[in-house]
Amino acid sequence: MNKHMNRRDFIKAGGMSTLAVTLGTTGLFSFGGKQTSLAAPNNIASTAGFGPLQKDPGGILDLPKGFQYRIISEEGGKLRDGRPVPAMFDGMAAFPGKHNSTVLVRNHELSGNHAHPVEGKNPYNKDATGGTTALVVGPNRKIEEEYVTSAGTIRNCAGGATPWGTWLTCEETLNRGHGYVFEVDPDDPEGKLSKTPIRDMGAFSHEATAIDPETGIVYLTEDSSPSFFYRFIPNDRSQKVGALQKGGRLQAAALEETSSTSAGDFESGQNFSIVWKDLDPEKPSDDAIAKDCIQFSRLEGAYFAGGVFWFDDTSAGDKNLGRVYRYIPATNTLELFYESTSSNDLEMPDNICITPWGDLWIAEDGGGTDRIVGMTPEGEVYTFAENRLNSSELAGPTFSTDGRTFFVNIQSPGITFAIWGPFGRRNAGRQRQMGHAAPPAAYAPQIDDKLAEYAERKGLSALEAAAFHRHGMPIL
Repeated sequence: MNKHMNRRDFIKAGGMSTLAVTLGTTGLFSFGGKQTSLAAPNNIASTAGFGPLQKDPGGILDLPKGFQYRIISEEGGKLRDGRPVPAMFDGMAAFPGKHNSTVLVRNHELSGNHAHPVEGKNPYNKDATGGTTALVVGPNRKIEEEYVTSAGTIRNCAGGATPWGTWLTCEETLNRGHGYVFEVDPDDPEGKLSKTPIRDMGAFSHEATAIDPETGIVYLTEDSSPSFFYRFIPNDRSQKVGALQKGGRLQAAALEETSSTSAGDFESGQNFSIVWKDLDPEKPSDDAIAKDCIQFSRLEGAYFAGGVFWFDDTSAGDKNLGRVYRYIPATNTLELFYESTSSNDLEMPDNICITPWGDLWIAEDGGGTDRIVGMTPEGEVYTFAENRLNSSELAGPTFSTDGRTFFVNIQSPGITFAIWGPFGRRNAGRQRQMGHAAPPAAYAPQIDDKLAEYAERKGLSALEAAAFHRHGMPIL
């Protein structure tokens, strides 16, 4: 890093796309300080993943051969001011820090009384127990310090990183005076920004956010039932710290019938498209219902990569096992990418991310043995990790900006892991490929011949037609 650049300048100059070098491996796992050796593979994994999982002798986290983990933070440990590390670890993002360190900003999904609340100096509301912390992780993947970055909020579930180097933390609550998005600046912990709600982003049970770096538009999910797919169009699209506070328009997606204005269109039947409807940010969910916006079951994770916004509906489908969608802003296209029919395949998708080399990774929250499941642009599926400790969810999957380290949480009791090994090299082209690839055949939404014929006639992908059909459009 140029010595005259600060962390945010580095990000804006392209630091988020720094090339990752494939890491050599000793086959050493770290279990809270105890080290156990496993044989390393002869070569790195193929596009189909990293091979079968190896049983963790510590009984915590199973990983493929050649990978290692270290527990870097635990609930009840000590922050730099001596207070306990807060509980209920959830959403998380990684930023480049000083001296080749990584700064993690981590949510705490807390409300009400708890033995380990977030205790900040400058809370938004002194009676609320949620908030965010930061972890500074050295290049040796050991923790250097932990501290509170925001406090006085409720149920900080997920959120999303901004292209300018801050974290949007979301309150998953309908409690009066709460239910907002806050911007947290790792360079200014507990600053004014972190205790100022972005009111135009709406008061609702927020889950996650992701930003299109080309347009500055923020996409948001809602963890409620029903829930809606939102976007926020900022008045100030400079993509600078605090710019979102200048307000904007909140909208929700809807499906509407459209009529062709082309004299050459002789096709009979209906045409449908995605439209965006303006909402009152003080009562967006009620407004979305009144304006016939798309009703989802319960939206969760969100991620933007390769020109595509990914999000999931954790309890949707005939068996309530979940769906994964992708929205392509350039074509205003909503596609149903994945629909689970078996808990063995994937159960209740939650937080998601696109890996530096272009695979889709999904964290489960199914209440059983939760996993990190990967899907490739080539249509293959694999499991990268399994939580063997308990039935608590895996949360906050994120990669260091150099792509060498994967961080993830077990929510309760709170544990944050640093994982490394033979990850693939950064590949922006493959990230874009993932955004347009067909899903694995076993996971793709099933459509009948009539719907497939309709899609072909209208120039739709089968995934787009499936999204329309699942949400009640009478397209046949």
